[in-house]
Order: sequence, then structure tokens, then C-alpha cells
Amino acid sequence: MQHPSDPIVRSAHDTALHTAPGGSDVAKAWYRTLNRKQWSALAASNLGWLFDGYETYTLILTIGVALHQLLAPAQYSQIPFYAGLVIALTLLGWGVGGLIGGVLTDYIGRKRMMMFSILTYALTTGLSAFAWNWESFVVLRIIVGLAMGTEWATGTAMTAELWPNRHRGKGAGLMQCGLGIGFFLASLVWLFVSQTGEHAWRYMYLVGVLPGFAILWMRANVPESEQWEQVDENRRKARAHQRAGGQLSKSEEALKRFTLVDLFSSQVLRRRTLIAVFMSLTTTLCWWGISSWVPPYIASVAAKSGLPPARWASYAGMLYNVGAIAGYIGLGFLADAFGRKWVTFTFFAMAFVLTPVLFLWTHDLGLLLVVCVVNGFFSLGQYTWMPTWLPELYPTRMRGTAIAFCFNVPRFLAWVGPLVAGTLIAQFGGYGYAAVTVGFIYLIGIVLTPFLPETAGKPLPEEV
Repeated sequence: MQHPSDPIVRSAHDTALHTAPGGSDVAKAWYRTLNRKQWSALAASNLGWLFDGYETYTLILTIGVALHQLLAPAQYSQIPFYAGLVIALTLLGWGVGGLIGGVLTDYIGRKRMMMFSILTYALTTGLSAFAWNWESFVVLRIIVGLAMGTEWATGTAMTAELWPNRHRGKGAGLMQCGLGIGFFLASLVWLFVSQTGEHAWRYMYLVGVLPGFAILWMRANVPESEQWEQVDENRRKARAHQRAGGQLSKSEEALKRFTLVDLFSSQVLRRRTLIAVFMSLTTTLCWWGISSWVPPYIASVAAKSGLPPARWASYAGMLYNVGAIAGYIGLGFLADAFGRKWVTFTFFAMAFVLTPVLFLWTHDLGLLLVVCVVNGFFSLGQYTWMPTWLPELYPTRMRGTAIAFCFNVPRFLAWVGPLVAGTLIAQFGGYGYAAVTVGFIYLIGIVLTPFLPETAGKPLPEEV
């Protein structure tokens, strides 16, 4: 007899669950085929990523103002150094926390880990408002980074395991767009809070406490992944079987292995992980090495035309994120319609082509803003390939660990992006050729994408 967790049984159940009473569900809008639990899981994952976006962009917006209060006047000239250090240590905490959180979510559960993550970074963000010197601020930022990093992999695994096979990409895209929305909310809140005086930056962090109340809703309304619950039960049985002196089967041995070790336990898993890490590195390095320079580049073009550079940089940043939000959602929908492999390949290729279009070949400011939107769609929107594709490459017993590893390991190298780009900008005397040079990193993603298996519409694997 087949177990309910078997992929074939789940697929049949999934089809029956989402078929309209009159027969085929083809005529039924996709969003009407989803139940309340699935929407609740998406809402929780999106909110978690939105809060991360708010917190991250709040740091970028307020770091200069905060350090003016936390440093002695004699240290003001060193503010860029201290700001870079605070941001770097936050990112380091994010990477470490992401790896730890990914492992924990495989052992203590998706829902429980997400609630812990949101509560922890809400509290530590609020405590940042009470920093009394730059050292205390740095320590709190590291803790915030550790807490923030745990959320993405948890939300990705939860959404993937609860959403139906044919719409999993849509769920991933709708979850991923939370980051861009968080950036916008931080900008909007700062627009008003920045006018409140010298302690405005502290108020921004106090607002960051509010997400903590989301766990009250999550506790009552967000379900735990049934797939994880089944694996957790099987893992407990395997341990009990071993304690009783029984001979473990191959599947029980796999459940007993530490997930990080299990991730490299077979040639197939090692190959997938290596490819996924380099693809993730492509997306991450190009964001830090190219995308982060778009607003200052357009500001420099505006300045040459005698226009206010700060205003045009703001226009560019907003429109770039409009394109990004559309891209986050768009990749997921397109991946469900045309497949993970073809769509991800296209996003890498278009980002590669659009880099010189933006930085070298477009000179009219109005047209540059249009190109910003399109470039943001492909260069930032490509992040959605990870929450869409990665969960479908690994079994439930290690899914959180694998997702977190592939997403966070590149973050330990991401600091190289702005460093290399900054050096090239100085060497070339401008942004154009520097951005195009860094853009060749996209070729790594273009070359590697065809080597991952196509998984669109298939059940999540239980054995690889």
C-alpha cells in the first residue's frame, strides 16, 4: 500500500483537490483552486520577506544619520568606513543566520522557525533604537542579521510544500515580491519620519517592532507543512528503531544523517548543489556589482545635463524597484507556463544583454528610466528562480538546509561585487565599461542553467 506522502499519491490527491466539481479545472481561475491554508502560508512568507526588506532598507536610509549621533565629532570623517562595517557585519550575520535557520527548519518545523525568526528580528530591530554608541549598534545589527537570515529559506520551503505543483512558481514569485514592497514601505515611512528631528532614525527601528505581532496571527492561521510533519515522524521512528538495535533501511539511514552532510551524500546531490550555488552566486554578485550602481549612474548622467542628480537617482531607484517587483512575480508565473529552465535562462540572458543597453547605449534620460524598469524586471526579478526551482531539486528531509545553503553561501562572497565594481569604475573613469565588465558574470548562469533538471508541474521529490 502506498503511503500518502508518496509523490504519486500526492500528485493524484493534488489533482483531485484542485479539480472543479463539474470536471476539469481548466475553466477555473488558478487562484480559485487554492484553499485558505495555502493562501495563509503565502501571506506569512511574503510578510516575513517584506519585513526583511523594510529592515534592510531602513539600515541603508538611516545609517549615516545614526552614526552622526553614535560617533564622536572627531570620527565624522570616518563615517563611510563605519557605515560599510555595519552593513558588512549585518550581511555576514544574515548569511550565518540563513544557514543555521535552514538547518533548524528541517528539524523543528517550517512554521515554528518562521515565528521564531520574525519575533527575534522584530525585538532586536526595536532594540537598535536604543543603541548608545556605535559598538552597541554593531552588536545589535549582527543579531538582527542572524534573525533575518533564517526567514527566507523557511518561507520558501513552506510555500513550496503547501502550494500545488502547477502553481508553485506563482507562489514563489508572490512571496519574493515582498522584498521590493518592503523597500518601498521603508522609503514611504522615512519620507514622513525623517522630518521628526534628530531621533528620527530611532523611530524607524521602533516601527520595526510591529512585525512581531504577526506571530499572533500566524500561530492561529498558518498551518505546518504536512510533508515536513511526515518526515519528522519518520525521522523519530528511525531513531527509535536504531535505539532498539534494529537494522536501518537505506531511507532510515538518510533520515538519520545530519542534513548538511546529507546534502553532499550522493553524486546527484553534490552536482545539483554545486550548479545551484554558482547560479545563485551569479545573481548575487551581479546585484551588488551592477544593480546597486544604477541610481548613482543615472544621477551622473543627469548632472552632466544640468539636472538635479539626487532627484534623478531617486526616480531611477523607484522605477528600478517597480521593474523588480514585476520581475519577481513575472518569473514565477512564466516558469509555471514555460518551465523553470527556459525562463531562468532567458532572465540571465536578458540581464546580460540589457547591461550595456543601460550603461553604454542609452543616453536620453527619459529613455534611461524606461530601460531601468525593463532591466530591473530581468536583473532583479531573476532572484525568483531560487524560491521557484531550488525546493523542487531536494527531498523534504533536507529541503530547508539545501535552499539556505544555495542562497546564503554566495553572500559570503558578495562583498567582492561592489569592491571589484568600484575598482573598475575608478580604472575606467565611469560606470559604463565597469558595469559591462562585471556583467560577463551572467555568462556563468547562462552556461549552467541547462544542466539542472526541469521540474515544472512535478511533485516535490522525496528521494534524489
